[in-house]
Parts: sequence; structure tokens; C-alpha cells
Amino acid sequence: MSFSINSTVREILADEQAKGVVESVLPGFAKHPQIGMAKGLSLKTLAKFSGGVMTDEVLAKIDTGLKAL
Repeated sequence: MSFSINSTVREILADEQAKGVVESVLPGFAKHPQIGMAKGLSLKTLAKFSGGVMTDEVLAKIDTGLKAL
């Protein structure tokens, strides 16, 4: 399966390598108390609700890592 920032949180968390990429850029992402409510959203969409934590720079790093899998 190929991943990108357009992949859903559910898809990413279900794959240990993809989850590791996101966790390497955003430590604690998978265990965030509100992440369960966002599983149907893409990372790109989730970024809009992240209060500036998931900036364009952060998303670019994650996207590069996910596409390399």
C-alpha cells in the first residue's frame, strides 16, 4: 500500500511503518487522546484542526517519509 498525507489516520495507524514515520516527526501522535475521533480524516485534513502543530513543513516531512515506504 502507498501512503501520503492524503491517507487516513486509520490507514496510517494500521501500518507500523507508516505510523513510525508520523511518530518520528510528531512524537506521541498515535497516543493523542483525540486521535480516535480523527481516524476517518486524512492527515492533510487533520492538519487544519491541529492548532498549528501540523504545519506545511511538518506535513511535507511526513509526506516524504510516507511516500518512501
